[in-house]
Amino acid sequence: MIAIYPGSFDPITLGHLDIIERGSRLFEQVIVAVLCNPSKQPLFSVEKRLEQIQISTAHLANIRVDSFSGLTVEYAKLRQATVLLRGLRVLSDFEKELQMAHTNQTLWSGIETVFLATTKEYSFLSSSIVKEIAKFGGPIDHLVPQNVATDICLYYS
Repeated sequence: MIAIYPGSFDPITLGHLDIIERGSRLFEQVIVAVLCNPSKQPLFSVEKRLEQIQISTAHLANIRVDSFSGLTVEYAKLRQATVLLRGLRVLSDFEKELQMAHTNQTLWSGIETVFLATTKEYSFLSSSIVKEIAKFGGPIDHLVPQNVATDICLYYS
């Protein structure tokens, strides 16, 4: 069974990596799919984010890294995936993600959403928080993979 883990991953965090690693134990293949969203101003280009994710997941044999634009369910059909993998940190995530899961079901009945609760260690963590801390010179090594911390430090230096 193929699962898609979609997101902007700007940047990928240890929380994302936790979901990817746990998902890799549940599914034959997990495609980490970077969404190209023209309405957002990302810190890193899609190509850079793909590279960061590939380096961060190199230890996992069944992970594929890709990018897409448009509807996630259309991308899932293209990749013959029947599961969307999503992480949940807090109750507000659940409300938003449940609404999206129901919407995706109306677009394609062949897709299921599997939610993984983040470990409590990462329940506060988001890409936005990482960027905010880094912008003001705070330490981020405990929040993102080392290769990503290096890229962020270079960006803000």
